[in-house]
Amino acid sequence: MDAVSAAAVETVGVTVGYGKTPLIVEMSLRVETGEMAALLGPNGAGKTTLLRALTGLHPLRAGVVRLFGIEGTRLSAAERARLVAAAPQEMTVPMPFTVEEVVGIGRTARLPRWRAPGPDHRRAVEEAMRRMDVLDLRDRLFEELSGGERQQVVIAMALAQEPRLLLLDEPTAHLDIHHRLEILRLIRRLNRERGLTVLMTSHDLNLAAEFCQRLFLLDRGRIVARGTPEETLTEPLLRQVYRCDLCVRREEDGVLTVRPARTAF
Repeated sequence: MDAVSAAAVETVGVTVGYGKTPLIVEMSLRVETGEMAALLGPNGAGKTTLLRALTGLHPLRAGVVRLFGIEGTRLSAAERARLVAAAPQEMTVPMPFTVEEVVGIGRTARLPRWRAPGPDHRRAVEEAMRRMDVLDLRDRLFEELSGGERQQVVIAMALAQEPRLLLLDEPTAHLDIHHRLEILRLIRRLNRERGLTVLMTSHDLNLAAEFCQRLFLLDRGRIVARGTPEETLTEPLLRQVYRCDLCVRREEDGVLTVRPARTAF
């Protein structure tokens, strides 16, 4: 398969679980190169587990994962790291690393062995910190940062990797509304200007509908709906998945919004 024209992410019949309990059941999905997509669903739906399977951190019980047309099992850790970067919800560092040092970790897969970091390394780290608005934190210790600041640094680390595919696990979970919007606007800009493929998990249905072209709605380890926000965020489906009464409305600017029925429009 041509890796240039192939989908960025393709899973076929993927099943993943701990012990005897499957967390993902025969899941098949496809994210085209250059898309910005989101995995939605309640806690325990399998969103984070799927991201871990895509990064190779969680072994498959069954099925196949392909990244840009290449079967995941055929990629070495270094090859996978040059294609895919992931930003987890939470990250700790074992040493008193500064923000700049943490962001620099993202360059590991691109550094030649036994050579000191050169101008390209410094440029990529500087650019990633600038984009995520953490340049003024560069000398601060990572462990001293607030939850929101840490999340910005973790995403900067992923961007410094210069991947073709960016996996984000709840990228706005610890951020105030201003920084939520700023980070998603930045990621969308990278998606549009650089062709960066983005797959993220989110509990914020409204932000996912505004920023993502394709949505996957998960429930109990299975995909129950996929497509555009209009196709995926329907009241019957959302009530089925979230087990509460929700209302969906299209705003004047065309964006869909979801609210609990008790605070309906």
